[in-house]
Amino acid sequence: MSSSNVTWHSSSVSKSDRSSLNSLKPAVLWFTGLSGSGKSTIANAVEQELHRRGVRTYLLDGDNVRHGLNKDLGFSDEDRIENLRRISEVSKLFIDAGLLVLTAFISPFRVDRQRVAEMLPEGEFIEVFIDTPIEVCESRDPKGLYKKVRAGEIANFTGIDSAYEEPTHPDIHVKTNDYSIEECAAQIVDHLQASHYIS
Repeated sequence: MSSSNVTWHSSSVSKSDRSSLNSLKPAVLWFTGLSGSGKSTIANAVEQELHRRGVRTYLLDGDNVRHGLNKDLGFSDEDRIENLRRISEVSKLFIDAGLLVLTAFISPFRVDRQRVAEMLPEGEFIEVFIDTPIEVCESRDPKGLYKKVRAGEIANFTGIDSAYEEPTHPDIHVKTNDYSIEECAAQIVDHLQASHYIS
């Protein structure tokens, strides 16, 4: 419940001022895809290339935030929704700071991704679908999660016994089976340049 004693304090330095200083159009790149699809790997490659170009960014990784900000949350439907809500609020702060934010979360349900998009002004949410066939994700299995699922040690796992709803109209559709990590990252950076988020 919100307190009636809490007041919003506006800064004399605006988001526009910060964006201008950073020479970019701030937004969140919302990477979504199955576990093992390459979200974190590609997001890291994109951030490296943007950093090389002098673009100011911050990467929020799904696992990393559960070590701190969201360490009190589990994986129930309610906790997953709260996980994304918190990340959305943090992303808004980074956008207000005039940065490009990269987030790597499975975020399996369209309604949850739409909720994030609706929290932001138009043009500040870029949905990036990391499209990797589940059999490829399972063959990679970098965390050994699919193996645990098949052994009955994990339930409600996205893509196996819990649904993953693919984006219907992602802003960027990355098919990892067709391209290398570097080529996937270049596709995303090229989109940012063509859409005037970066120069």
